Amino acid sequence: MTDLKYLQELEDEAIYIMREVAAQFERPALLFSGGKDSITLVRLAEKAFRPGRFPFILLHVDTGHNFPETIDFRDRLVARIGERLEVRYVQTSIDQKKVKEESGKYASRNALQTVTLLDAIEELKLDACIGGARRDEEKARAKERVFSVRDEFGQWDAKRQRPELWNIYNGRIQIGENVRVFPISNWTELDVWNYIKKENLEIPSIYYAHRRKLVMRDGFLWPHSEFLNIEEGEPIVERSVRFRTVGDMTCTAAVESEADQIDQIIAEISASTITERGARIDDKRSETAMENRKEAGYF
Repeated sequence: MTDLKYLQELEDEAIYIMREVAAQFERPALLFSGGKDSITLVRLAEKAFRPGRFPFILLHVDTGHNFPETIDFRDRLVARIGERLEVRYVQTSIDQKKVKEESGKYASRNALQTVTLLDAIEELKLDACIGGARRDEEKARAKERVFSVRDEFGQWDAKRQRPELWNIYNGRIQIGENVRVFPISNWTELDVWNYIKKENLEIPSIYYAHRRKLVMRDGFLWPHSEFLNIEEGEPIVERSVRFRTVGDMTCTAAVESEADQIDQIIAEISASTITERGARIDDKRSETAMENRKEAGYF
């Protein structure tokens, strides 16, 4: 089996899943952050539904601490494809006193976005949310089904996951429940990059090596920003780095790299022994950090 055929099979599966969402749900949304996985989902949606419009909106939960390069890219892509984007802000949840801003050295808004997302689902009356999670990202992700049911409180229970035999996906839900759908669940990080290369997709510049100011903390290189609570004496350096994931700036570390071409990135990932989310500091708060957030309604 050639790589091209392998990618084609993954693409076919993802398109089939997206069309199942369109057929089974009344008010779905595609969660779009401007990261590589959601960019891949947008291309798959184009292949699934063009020349018609997408049968779902795009939704972004903005922490307010995102990389500006990613937000700029998000807006440019949405303008190009002409689809509807809804943005909901964690700052609104803070202002409404539904969540409390964290304080201290490791303060982050990443976990706070769960409440903002659940409020958006209720406000927009969404019954399904399409996301770019993959099973290779983190051990809690591997417990997900492609159609992952959330209860009326938006919570996830691994014991309530439905069997998915012969690619038959059950989207039946009770009033108030919703489903998170993962069309690229069977893809790996390397598959995504090979697909980006194959489709010649534009991505935010921070995925490529560039020089930037960083804070050295706990063996990681954190992006220097006004959102990071920098303590006196923490070294500030400038290095050539890139980001494997583009989450909140307060919990996403850079990796030293000179890879400024996609083939170099693919070679770098192929040789890496650290997972993509190894650079996500929020996953290191406890052994079950991701699973705890998912149970509370995190995507």
